[in-house]
Amino acid sequence: MKKILMIFLAFSLFTPMVNAEGDSLNLSSTSAILMDAQSGKILYEKNIDEKLPMASMTKIMSMLLIMESIDNGTLSYNDKVLISENASGMGGSQVFLQAGEEYTVENLLKCIAIASANDAVVAMAEKISGSVDAFVELMNTRAKELDLKNTNFTNPHGLDDENHYSTAYDMALIAKELLKHESILKYTSLYEDYLTKPDGSQIWLVNTNRLVRFYDGVDGLKTGYTTEAGYCLTATAKKQDLRLISVVMAAPSAEERSSDTSTLLSYGFNSFKSNVIYSKEDSLGKVSVEKGKIKEVDVYLKEDATELLNVTAKPNEYTFNIKVDKIKAPVKSGTVVGTTQIINNEGDIVAEVEIIVKEDIEKAGFFDYLKQSFKFITSGI
Repeated sequence: MKKILMIFLAFSLFTPMVNAEGDSLNLSSTSAILMDAQSGKILYEKNIDEKLPMASMTKIMSMLLIMESIDNGTLSYNDKVLISENASGMGGSQVFLQAGEEYTVENLLKCIAIASANDAVVAMAEKISGSVDAFVELMNTRAKELDLKNTNFTNPHGLDDENHYSTAYDMALIAKELLKHESILKYTSLYEDYLTKPDGSQIWLVNTNRLVRFYDGVDGLKTGYTTEAGYCLTATAKKQDLRLISVVMAAPSAEERSSDTSTLLSYGFNSFKSNVIYSKEDSLGKVSVEKGKIKEVDVYLKEDATELLNVTAKPNEYTFNIKVDKIKAPVKSGTVVGTTQIINNEGDIVAEVEIIVKEDIEKAGFFDYLKQSFKFITSGI
């Protein structure tokens, strides 16, 4: 068996100080945060643990549950969703779905991501969980799994309720989790699109997040507004290898919401850069497979190993300590088979990344063993 013990690489390693700047950026929003999407490091904070109504930013959690259902195979983009009386009767932002109409999951997801449609998100909640109440229970269970200490949901859309609240920090964590499902950006990045109704008429969908059109690199995620919540926005943007998440809550106006978000993102891109330590596309090497049709398989990082750097940071040395579990067929592509620890030159573990296989490995049958035995015998002749 080939064992991977230690890989020595010469890349940059630097852990920047957390920039808790208070209101030094002169933001108008009551609460705000800027976070590195990869590491979760906080780059700027202002009242990030203050519980506030989050309005339609609620739909980030709703979209997370939709994307998880799609990715785990319990839901598909082409599944049909029957619109109920309850869904069609939702107030607030909507796309005027009628009871008895049918739409695909993809079309409803588009309505949620672009137009913040309350009727569409209720229809999806009923599709996934059978009822809105059951879906809300799922939202709160997921919040606990993400260790969100200051968040509680009472609905999937964000209309005001005194027990429906979150914080800038918690919203950034939900966004970070949603971004693991990169295909969501296909919808949140659209500035406009159309929903075709069953009768052939079309509804024009315009993104409530104007920055997807007016700020280079912004491709999501979700605005929010109610009288109680004020103007809110959880945004994400990527330039080169650096992806940032910003959240502003209780801004006085839509213009100040956008302005605060632009200020946060510009501060982040001007101050930091992301260093790819090791790419998820590059094999870490081969490991043996027990009882498989193949005897060895390449293993990869589940996600890029990156480090957030100040723009002036210089390279340092660090190591990867790679630990791969015994791989026994059958194994599905994407299965986690180990972890790697990133260790700085002082011996501290600064990050840990899961290791996966990228191909299905079938269990060997009788004839496979026969061929392997024949190959072994002939190789010694």
